[in-house]
Amino acid sequence: FFATMNALRNAARFAPRATVRAAGSFQQQPASTAFKALQQPVLSTSFSSAPELYELGSVDHGYTDDRIDPVAEPERRAFTYLMLSGVRFAYASTARILVVKFVSSMSASADVLAMASAEFDLSEIDVGKTITVKWRGKPVFIRHRTDDEISTESQVPMAHLRDQESDDDRTLKPEWLVVLGICTHLGCVPISNAGEYNGWFCPCHGSHYDTSGRIRKGPAPLNLEIPPYKFTDEAQILIG
Repeated sequence: FFATMNALRNAARFAPRATVRAAGSFQQQPASTAFKALQQPVLSTSFSSAPELYELGSVDHGYTDDRIDPVAEPERRAFTYLMLSGVRFAYASTARILVVKFVSSMSASADVLAMASAEFDLSEIDVGKTITVKWRGKPVFIRHRTDDEISTESQVPMAHLRDQESDDDRTLKPEWLVVLGICTHLGCVPISNAGEYNGWFCPCHGSHYDTSGRIRKGPAPLNLEIPPYKFTDEAQILIG
């Protein structure tokens, strides 16, 4: 291609000079010689007038043939908008269903929700006794405290406690104490009505808790944990 273009430039550059020379020589020659020169074939480079393939442009006329005229064909435009809107609505509905299913899969199942709370009857627990119930797979101590125990624990100075909590902050009703039966040291299950404070004693490493579930002696750093609970009746408690 570049060689052809250079040849065309050279031909255009030297063509006027050759024409002038040819004309001058034609005028100087006699008539017979000029007539013979006209009879001789002229050698010239033939150039095709047909356009090249790259000059034809795009041969795909689909854009112009299938283009919708919004003025001449308003019904086709409405149909196109209807189809686009329907597809977008289908995509949005599918995405919503997927999100709802994903969130639902992360929610707790029915059996887990059933274990989340448990109700217990307290009417058969005598004063001064402790029972152990199970909630979420963990032991829970429910103690029916005596008046002496309530009075003793309410008078303990805060300076004597490692994890300082008053007895009133750990109970909803003074006569009932509800704590998780897990030692705060290494997770052992303490023994009820034992230890130096007649509360709970963990024999694993010697932690002593009073009748308010507070750590009084031993390596345990914290008091026994209070689970979420409430009284649904005078003798009914709902844990969880």
